Amino acid sequence: MSSNPLSSFGLEIPQELLQRALTHASYANETGEESNERLEFLGDAVLSLAVTDILFHRFPERAEGELTKIRAVVVSRPVLAEVARKIGLGKHILLGRGAEEAGARERPSVLAAALEALLGAAFLAHGYPAVRDLVEKLFLEEIERYAQKTPDYKSLLQEWVQAQFGGLPEYRVVAEEGPEHKKVFTVEARAGGMRALGRGRDQ
Repeated sequence: MSSNPLSSFGLEIPQELLQRALTHASYANETGEESNERLEFLGDAVLSLAVTDILFHRFPERAEGELTKIRAVVVSRPVLAEVARKIGLGKHILLGRGAEEAGARERPSVLAAALEALLGAAFLAHGYPAVRDLVEKLFLEEIERYAQKTPDYKSLLQEWVQAQFGGLPEYRVVAEEGPEHKKVFTVEARAGGMRALGRGRDQ
């Protein structure tokens, strides 16, 4: 029987739904149970809506673009993992033997996915208003912190890559556009076999 990390917030979740939310794919592969991936998909959408709702009402003076940037940081994997650690979520996750031995229990990607799945389960059990209140309690500190400053996306990327791969991304300028005094750079970042492109005035 799985214990409920949300009990202290007054949200009880039916045991079958709770267990599914805490079941990592590695455990599902070993036991034949359903993993938390579908609930993670649902929770991701519910979290984004709840954070959007909170930001819209909490910061009526902020422009759409600014709110979008704050939301992107608040729902990012490093922040989700940080919140998951605060509620001690890692110890509740059901992992397969190999994943356990590999240290997956404290891996940011695993923690973030489990938190989203838990929010998805809470949504199914209690509906949106209860989950919106829960998200505000869980994320208010992060929302206030990132609303006070311009998000530093490069630092967030480096923190995530460090946590995932134990190193830093490699950067390469792949294109330059515009006059010398107003150049726009396209930069490629590579890490762990993945690549992403970004554009901006700074390299």
